[in-house]
Amino acid sequence: MLSAPSHTHGYRAPFSWWKAIAVLLVGILVFAGSIFSTVYAQLVSTVNEARVDLIAQKNVKQEIVDPNSGKALNILLLGTDSRDGAENQAIGGSNDVGNHQADTTMVVHISANRQFIDIVSIPRDSIVSVPSCETSNGTIPAQRNIMFNSVFATAYDRGGNLASAASCTVSAVNALTGLNISQFITVDFGGLKNMIDALGGVDVCISQDFSDRDANLTLSRGLNHLNGTDATQFARVRHGLGDGSDIMRTVRQQYLIKMLLREALKQNILTNFDKLFQLSTTALKSLNISSGLADTNILIGLANSLKSFKVASIYSQTVPVTTWSQDANRVVWTSGADELWTRIQEDRPLSDDGSESSSSTSGTTDSSTNTRTQAQQSQSQTQQSQSQSQSQSQQTTTDSSTSSSTSSSTSSTENASTVDPNTGLMTQADGTLIDPKTGGYVDKDSGVIHNPTTGWSIGLADEYLNYTVCGIKS
Repeated sequence: MLSAPSHTHGYRAPFSWWKAIAVLLVGILVFAGSIFSTVYAQLVSTVNEARVDLIAQKNVKQEIVDPNSGKALNILLLGTDSRDGAENQAIGGSNDVGNHQADTTMVVHISANRQFIDIVSIPRDSIVSVPSCETSNGTIPAQRNIMFNSVFATAYDRGGNLASAASCTVSAVNALTGLNISQFITVDFGGLKNMIDALGGVDVCISQDFSDRDANLTLSRGLNHLNGTDATQFARVRHGLGDGSDIMRTVRQQYLIKMLLREALKQNILTNFDKLFQLSTTALKSLNISSGLADTNILIGLANSLKSFKVASIYSQTVPVTTWSQDANRVVWTSGADELWTRIQEDRPLSDDGSESSSSTSGTTDSSTNTRTQAQQSQSQTQQSQSQSQSQSQQTTTDSSTSSSTSSSTSSTENASTVDPNTGLMTQADGTLIDPKTGGYVDKDSGVIHNPTTGWSIGLADEYLNYTVCGIKS
């Protein structure tokens, strides 16, 4: 079992969660359909107040998002753990007031044909090398062998504002992935709480009884309906569930995203004008949005193009990692990460399970097809500088993981009849449960999907968990 990472002062209190992506997807839902003129006028003002300009970076191509143009869209979701303000302190505590970090980072890919959404979580404890970046108060030089989430904190300290922090994080992600992301959304503790309360809470299926004194949260195995405070605490809880690692927490975040969307769809909020108005204004007031998205017409147009979207068409995965040779509490990306970023570049779902097709044949994605930048090359060199034996072992492991995932996806397509319609999983002769979307093996008690070679958590079999523990059918 992996131990929970220990943190220095600069990285302590890792309150990571799923809030940024949840807010984005709820925003998509609440804007879908017709919005009356009285609501429209107020939303224009609210969106403008949430707007944040992106500081120009060498590897970020500035553009205005037009969701109706048939292009794929990549957005960086940042969940910040700011303790500024009474609401944030009530949930996260009063320690480290003035300290700003982004402990949740997700790349959200909305396909050009609006038929699927890919979500890739970037572990905060990843050791990376990143290029120099511009802030509102000068340049931060290139950095090597740093924790990923320190990029946001360092830029905030240097520039003194969110624009600097978000801009340098966007630049780093582009360098590490080869993508060309130019839009971001951020939200903090209080914002997530208020948004979930406006929805009326969210149902989550819990695989085991647990209690966390730090989060002041106790839940029982089975279906639990959580209010905004409890849902936020559940998303940031670390002890008592899983292996206590940040990787496991990102898996839980991805599950909660889908359950939040399920709640919104179950309530059919689009036909409830009062709730639609309350939720839309609450969500927008909780956000900071890059200038390319902070336009009411753009948001409404994007929502309208997704009005028939189904939760089952969300594909989520955590970047494949393995333990860093210099610190067992830190991780580095494996070569399997390249496969994820390639799929996004090519506008393909993370899983080739036959349910969705690629929409990139016209070549109209906003992802870059450029070669990796110097920062990504530096990242690779850092991993190569480890001992030759471990590098060879890691390469064998990651290549096997990629091969397993690919062959499993093919197997899923060719042997669809072996997939359980209630759980979405396949059962091997020895009883092992296999997730056909990722090729990983599934823990029967928790539903957690593990990389078949590294053992690290890469996702959650939500259909399996919901059905076997809580009796919920997709």
